[in-house]
Amino acid sequence: MFKSRSEGNVVYKCTVRLLEDLDVLECEFQPHHKGSFLLDYVCEQLEITEKDYFGLRFVDSAKQRHWLDLAKTIIKQVKDVDPLVLSFRVKFYPADPLRLTNNGKLMLYQQLKRDLRHGRLYCSAGEAAALGALIVQDELGDYDAETHTGEYVSSLKIALRQSEPLEKKAMELHQKREPGQEAVAVYDEFVGIARSLETYGIDPHPVKDHRGTQLYLGINFSGISTFAAGRRTQHFRWPEVHKINFEGKMFIIHLAYSEDRREVKKHTVGFKCPSGAACRYVWRCSIEQMLFFTLPTSQHASVVSGGGFFSWGTKFRYSGRTERELMSEALQALRQQKLNNTSPSKRKAQSVPATPSSPQGDLAEIRYSSLPRSTMSEPLGGCGDHMASSVYCTDNPLPTLETVSEEARKTNGESNDHLSDYYFRDSFDHSSSESGFTAAAANSANALGDHHHQHHRHGASSSGGHHSLLHHHHRQAYTTDNIPALAIHSVTNHAASIIQQQNASNSAKNAKKFSLVQAFVPSFVFVVVVLILSAIYILETDSELFASMRNWPEMICLRYQYYQPLKEFLAKKFGAIF
Repeated sequence: MFKSRSEGNVVYKCTVRLLEDLDVLECEFQPHHKGSFLLDYVCEQLEITEKDYFGLRFVDSAKQRHWLDLAKTIIKQVKDVDPLVLSFRVKFYPADPLRLTNNGKLMLYQQLKRDLRHGRLYCSAGEAAALGALIVQDELGDYDAETHTGEYVSSLKIALRQSEPLEKKAMELHQKREPGQEAVAVYDEFVGIARSLETYGIDPHPVKDHRGTQLYLGINFSGISTFAAGRRTQHFRWPEVHKINFEGKMFIIHLAYSEDRREVKKHTVGFKCPSGAACRYVWRCSIEQMLFFTLPTSQHASVVSGGGFFSWGTKFRYSGRTERELMSEALQALRQQKLNNTSPSKRKAQSVPATPSSPQGDLAEIRYSSLPRSTMSEPLGGCGDHMASSVYCTDNPLPTLETVSEEARKTNGESNDHLSDYYFRDSFDHSSSESGFTAAAANSANALGDHHHQHHRHGASSSGGHHSLLHHHHRQAYTTDNIPALAIHSVTNHAASIIQQQNASNSAKNAKKFSLVQAFVPSFVFVVVVLILSAIYILETDSELFASMRNWPEMICLRYQYYQPLKEFLAKKFGAIF
C-alpha cells in the first residue's frame, strides 16, 4: 500500500484482483471512504447491477482472510496490509442463480469456474466432465474437426485434479454439442449444474468436532453444512439455527427443531477452529449469510453480539440489502417494464384508479375537508372569508392550554373561590412582585390610619357622619390589603412543605442507593466464587451426573483453553517453591 499527497489530501492506491487471474483493477480511495465506495467503483467498472451479491476480500498480516466491511472506513480495516491487494469475489451465492442478468451472471459463472478449478466445487467425475465441456465450449467455441485436433483440452485448466480420462470425457461431450449456441446459454447450463451440487456456494473452513475428526464447515443460502472426504455429513438449515456464537476457538451452533410437529427440541453443536481469529471469521460469515438470506429487509437487522465470558466479544451490524429486498425490487422493475411496453389504449383502460389522485373544483374541497387534519400541521390553503372561523387559519389564535390539577377538576363545578394548582404555581413564581405590591398597599393604609387619628383628635367641628364614613373607608382599605398577604403566606407554607418533602425523598434515595451498592458487591463476589468452585468441581469430578455437562462445547473450551493451562502453570509455580 502506498499513498501520494496532493493539495493536502491523502490518496491511497490499491489493486483489486478480478475473477480471472490475469485481470486486475487499480483503484484509489481517501481516508474517509468506506468499503461501499470501493465496491461500488469496481461494480461500476464491470457494469454489474446486482452488486449486493459480491464483496471484496483481503488477507491480513497473520494470513487470515477477511471480507471488507462496507459500513466501515477502508483504511481502518487494511492498515496492516502491505501491499494492499483485494480480491473481487461472489460473497452470497444466490439460491436462484438464473435470476441474475448480464454481467452479474457472467461474474457468477467465472466464480463457479474458479471454484471448480480450486476444488471448492466438489463433484463426481461425470459432473466434472459435463462442467469441463461447457468450459471448453465457452473458451474454444464450437467444435471444429480441422482446428480442434489431438488432446486440445489439455491446454485448458478445467478441474483441480485434472486427468486424462476427465479430459477425454470432456472432449466427447464437447464434440456432441450443437453448434451455434450463444454464450448466455452456456452460462445458464453451467450454473444450473453447479446449483444442483451440495458444495454450491461453499467456502470450506477447516474445523474439528468433539472427537478430533477433521471436517470442513460450509455456509451457503440453505444453512450450515459439514463435509468429510468431499461428502456432506451434517446439514443445519437456517430455520433450525436458533443462535450462532463462539467461545475462544470454539464455534457454537444452537439448534431448535421439532420432529413430526411435536415439541421443540434444543441441541448445541460445537466445532474447534484452528485459531481464535479463524473462529471469529467463521462466526461473522455465518451471521452475514443467515441475515442476507432470511431477513425480509435490512431494517430488521439488529446488532449481533458474539463471544462469551472467557473470550473477547465482538459486535456486528449487517449493512446492505437482503435477498428478499433484491427480489422485490427486481419484480417491481419487471412490472414497470411491462407497464411501459403496454399500448397507450390498453394502459388507459386498465389504469383507472379507485380514487382520483388530483380532484378538481368542489370535489377537491369536499375530499380535502373530509380528511382528518392535525392542529399542529400547516394549513393546506389560504384563509378566506368563508374560513374565518376555522382553527386551521393562522389569523385565528389557537386556544391556550392550561394545566389543571385533579383537585381543581373535582371542585370546579362546586365553587370558583378555590385556587387551582396552576394558580398556586404562578403565585409562587411571581411572589416577589406581589409582595412589593402588598407592602406598598400596607404603607398607604397606615398613612391613611394616621391621618384618620389626627383628624379625630383635632377636628372638633367635624360631623359624626363624616367620621363614620372615614372609619368605614379605613376598614375597607385594611381588609382589601390583607387578602394578598394571606394568600402569599399560604403559598409560602405550601412551598416550604414541598421543599421539605423533596429533601426528604432525596436523602432517602441516597441512603437507598448507598445500601444497594453495599449489598451488590458482596453478592457479586459470592456468585463469582460459587461459579468458580462449581466449575472446578465439575471439571475434576468423575461423577456420571455431570458427564453430559462436561461434554458441552463451552465446558470443553473452558477446560482446554483456560483451566488446564492455568492448572499446569500453578503446579509449576508451587512445585518450584516447595
